[in-house]
Amino acid sequence: MSSSVSFSSSYRGMASSAQTPALDKPNPAEDWTVVLPRRGKQKRNFHKVIIHERQKQEQLWTPADIETNPERESKLMQKIQTCIRKLESSSFWLKFLDQLQTPEIFDRFLKAVGSEGKMQMVIYGIGSIESYEPPRLQLSLAILMKRMFSWIGEVEVFDPVISLAESRVLTALGCSVLTVNEQGRRQALRPTMFFMPHCDAELYENLLEANWRHDLLSNMTLFGNSFEAYEQHVSECKILKLADSRKHILAIRQFVKELPIDSRKQIVAIRQFVKERSIDPFSDDLFRSFHGSSWHFFDIDSHSNLCDAKP
Repeated sequence: MSSSVSFSSSYRGMASSAQTPALDKPNPAEDWTVVLPRRGKQKRNFHKVIIHERQKQEQLWTPADIETNPERESKLMQKIQTCIRKLESSSFWLKFLDQLQTPEIFDRFLKAVGSEGKMQMVIYGIGSIESYEPPRLQLSLAILMKRMFSWIGEVEVFDPVISLAESRVLTALGCSVLTVNEQGRRQALRPTMFFMPHCDAELYENLLEANWRHDLLSNMTLFGNSFEAYEQHVSECKILKLADSRKHILAIRQFVKELPIDSRKQIVAIRQFVKERSIDPFSDDLFRSFHGSSWHFFDIDSHSNLCDAKP
């Protein structure tokens, strides 16, 4: 792509009106970025401060796999760059991009960004980008979005399985790797896109619980598993324990505008085509990477009664 999209132009003309911000040339040998946890207001109660700091220390994270070398990092960088090129030239990306630029979605991003001008992206649960193609495709989609839309700000990434080699490659690609396992509990104190395709339901639960205020939820946009599908599954299973483990997802449904990616049915058809003919594994990887994914926008105002909705 040769252009970026900003909120300063209308969605109809945005692809041709701004230049794509160039990313720095990847350098796998760079040190990986350290992103410290955001500090909230200090508690006056000293005992509570000690407990809070102890819990924070327990969540500090470093890669378990610290073996790396330039050859390993270069090989992974080549895999990612190849994946980005393949995705960028696919019909999936073109349809995904077209959907993002429809008024139904773009106007919601405009509202979420507001006067901030930028929306940070937080990627949870990406998995191993060195070992598997679906995580590489998911990362590639996030990177292409960042390149295309100038209003997407810093990109932060976390998964406990990330290796040191993966961390360095992610940094070279312009991302920051968190050094704290937030367990999905990041508060959206400013406009934030949570990029979480195919994460465990527990992460969505943690995210919603940590942001169960109208001002925080209003700052959030989520790309991930369908909340509607979770609700349907709980309704069909009728298992109390399952419903309890999805209580925030179920409670927030009345305040969410969910928009499935347009390509869902197309990807299902492609997967069947691939299965029958055993060709083009890239299309099957696309299905495994994004099937069942939706955009979630939270229609919350100060008059919304979250107390009644809270499980």
